[in-house]
Amino acid sequence: MSDGGEVYVSGAGEPVARRAAGAPGRSSAEIRRDIENQREQLGKSVEALRGRVTELTDWRRQVREHRRELVIGAAVVGFAVGGLLAMRRSRR
Repeated sequence: MSDGGEVYVSGAGEPVARRAAGAPGRSSAEIRRDIENQREQLGKSVEALRGRVTELTDWRRQVREHRRELVIGAAVVGFAVGGLLAMRRSRR
């Protein structure tokens, strides 16, 4: 920069503040507040992820919601296995 100022960037890569050259950085209270905010956001993200993982790995729910697809898949596999067995018997 031509004015000698510094641009502070968030973790997402967005500029968050512009300080003049020689200006002191953030205070310890600001840093603590930012850390606490990050902890809260991380906690919320982890809880949301835990809920989503639980939802996706609930096989009973998946079977209830995809019963039709499972029946079709089982029928296709049954016909395929039956056809292979029939072909084997006809070769003998």
